[in-house]
Amino acid sequence: MPGQVPLWLDCDPGHDDAFAILLAAYHPGIQLLGISTVHGNASLEKTTKNALSVLAAIGKQDAVAVHAGAAHALVRAPTHAPTDIHGESGLDGTSLLPPADPQRTAAAYQGPSAVDAMASALRACEPGTAWVAATGALTNVAALFRKHPELREAVKGVAVMGGSVGGGFTPAVMGVVDGAARVGNYTQWAEFNVLIDPEAAAAVLGDPVLAAKATLVPLDLTHLVLATREVQDMLLYGPPEEGSGEKPREGRGKSDLRVMLVELLNFFAGTYRDVFGIVEGPPLHDPLAVAAVLAGTEHEIPFYDYDPARAEGPGRRERFAVEVVTDGTLDDAKHRGAQTGRTIVKLLPPGSEGVKIPRGLDIALFWRVIEECCERADEANKKILATPKAS
Repeated sequence: MPGQVPLWLDCDPGHDDAFAILLAAYHPGIQLLGISTVHGNASLEKTTKNALSVLAAIGKQDAVAVHAGAAHALVRAPTHAPTDIHGESGLDGTSLLPPADPQRTAAAYQGPSAVDAMASALRACEPGTAWVAATGALTNVAALFRKHPELREAVKGVAVMGGSVGGGFTPAVMGVVDGAARVGNYTQWAEFNVLIDPEAAAAVLGDPVLAAKATLVPLDLTHLVLATREVQDMLLYGPPEEGSGEKPREGRGKSDLRVMLVELLNFFAGTYRDVFGIVEGPPLHDPLAVAAVLAGTEHEIPFYDYDPARAEGPGRRERFAVEVVTDGTLDDAKHRGAQTGRTIVKLLPPGSEGVKIPRGLDIALFWRVIEECCERADEANKKILATPKAS
């Protein structure tokens, strides 16, 4: 479709990755080029199967190819998310997720490597149009630009869900560790995606060419985007009818897909309530990196470099240098207070080029767009179910 943003999605499904896949696959302003999987929320074997399962759930299994990527960090052993966040499978919490097709699972490993598939898809796009969105460890993305450095100039942007700033960067609730303000989510200082491969994050965010076209979506932003009761009601049943008030609607939901998505949201709600003190509803991290690629298009979901409520207004432009702490081991970070994986940001002088780190966005519009993608997926699934199967 003319005017669409070409996008390659690198992910580690993961509950919130399911919403990132939904948004990338069904937004009318995005052309999803393909998906690569990476270690993180679960093992590579599980994240690859989960990506295929999500595509089947939303009716896109025939339209989007999945390529298995890195099973471990560039120079470190693999680390997977705790089971109280994503469960044993990486997508626990629902019985409605279809199993991954064995043939497609095998094809994810037997076809071109994730890095080569990404490179081929990006080269086929008009220079300066394609984005890479990364919602897991940056291992595959760092390997891509290391093997194909010419693509740094060719892509329009790189959107990364990862890192955290702290220090009141936004009004988001970040939590407390041993009486001290929390910056990260896996350790006091580090966000999980960056911590499990800090060298990859440093390679991407520290590259001057990529930094100038990178958007970093940190915990400080994602913890503002909460799946409240009202949001979950909209996802289950669609937008409320005009004049219906705030009375909760009853019934199972409009479709199995919608029920599944809300079940996935609620699987880790308890952890965010108990660990971070976020009581209104769980935050949704990964689809914000996908939403960021719509900047400058007719479908833009506004992200604000600065707090739009302040006197400077939403028009203030900020860019940052991002340093990733690579010293120390995971064990040092978990048990000895090391800042391994921390993202240290420095505001650059006005007019400088650097990493964009939004402090806010149009949250209501974001959730409406997610619901619209649910509606499109519902319609696609109805057509699939209505199509007679070949005998």
